[in-house]
Amino acid sequence: MKRLSTTALCSLVFLICEDAFSQEYLIKFATLAPDGSTWMNVMKEYDNAVRRESGGRLGFKIYSGGKAGDEKDVLRKIQLGQFHSGGFTGVGLGEIAPKVRILDSPFLFETYDEVDHIYRTFAKEFEEAFEENGYVLLGWAEVGFVYIFSKSPILTSEDVKRNKVWVWEGDPIAEAAFRALGVSPIPLSITDVLTSLQTGLVNAVYTSPLAAISLQWFTRVKYMLDVPLADAAGAVVISKRKFDELPPDLREILLRNGRKHMEKLTALSREDNRKSIQVLQKNGIEITLPSGVELRQRYYEIGKSARRFLVGKLYSEDFLTRVEQAVLDFRSKRSHSR
Repeated sequence: MKRLSTTALCSLVFLICEDAFSQEYLIKFATLAPDGSTWMNVMKEYDNAVRRESGGRLGFKIYSGGKAGDEKDVLRKIQLGQFHSGGFTGVGLGEIAPKVRILDSPFLFETYDEVDHIYRTFAKEFEEAFEENGYVLLGWAEVGFVYIFSKSPILTSEDVKRNKVWVWEGDPIAEAAFRALGVSPIPLSITDVLTSLQTGLVNAVYTSPLAAISLQWFTRVKYMLDVPLADAAGAVVISKRKFDELPPDLREILLRNGRKHMEKLTALSREDNRKSIQVLQKNGIEITLPSGVELRQRYYEIGKSARRFLVGKLYSEDFLTRVEQAVLDFRSKRSHSR
């Protein structure tokens, strides 16, 4: 028995050591996305593909559901070398490369086709912005169109002013949007929102339909305004320092699979958001519409004002003008082709 136990112990030690040596490069990755979500399911597929193609030499260790903290916490830990990579919304991405926040601009996009066109047109500039600030883009992972959810119906821009609106603490884009609407928003960490809805500290929030369900915010609101506030960007990035440690063949595997799986995630997220609106309605959330074309136009005018307010803070006047013009040109071509 003693001999058998010793043999078993040696075998176990061997297996542990073998696994440690086969995992030459481990990427510690963090995200707010909870386990079981589409986001995490695709991220695990990405990890499996990387491990398979690299013969087990490369893989992720994933910390989901905010275990590593809020997005700014994760970025600080990446700078300290405690983590290497993360899945971020626009708030975190803006801490790395402020100009990419143009993608979250209020009332800029009307359709996903317009969103895709801008990502394609300015892809090189966005990638360079990340690299200049010490990160490599592994793939865009869009959150989707964001709407205002509230406890009382919002039919006009004046109705928004009567609400205690949450804004993600330290998010200049959302703050500019609401201030342009005449609202003084209440800044809070995203992890404090559900409790604040319960206590009445806030009574209106903004998020995607899918996130409203995942975060359980829908249980504390009754209405959704059917005017997209913005298209919320998201991406998976890795510190350039860690990326540069990888051999060229592993970099290629990481980048190629990142693009592939994040494209899949974006497509799935869009479909999930569409289905989530139906789920919200079945759970008693009432979809409100602005009354008339004039009111919808008013929101887009507010968006222009908010975007101009951020010139010099996040992006240049030239960059904003080029992006806005690219959207208008694309929209014009689409309308003429119908």
